[in-house]
Amino acid sequence: MLYDFLDSSDFFSSPVEEGSRSRMNVPFVLADDRLDKQFLIESEEAGLLSLKGHRSVGGMRASLYNAVPMEAVEALVAFMADFEARKA
Repeated sequence: MLYDFLDSSDFFSSPVEEGSRSRMNVPFVLADDRLDKQFLIESEEAGLLSLKGHRSVGGMRASLYNAVPMEAVEALVAFMADFEARKA
């Protein structure tokens, strides 16, 4: 679901080629990296935590381990769609 959203967005994208993507850790970037800080602030306010990407890579990273329910992924995608609609 998250990769489908990223692939259909002009505002967000995945820096990883389709055949090499992880199902557990989903990195993504915003088209305008000046919005990264605002995205992280607003996502945390929405209860979506620890989305900051690895310090050596940057961007964002959603960790979707076994304990993460589908509702959490749905909430993230809904937040991202709203953020895109407001900031694009």
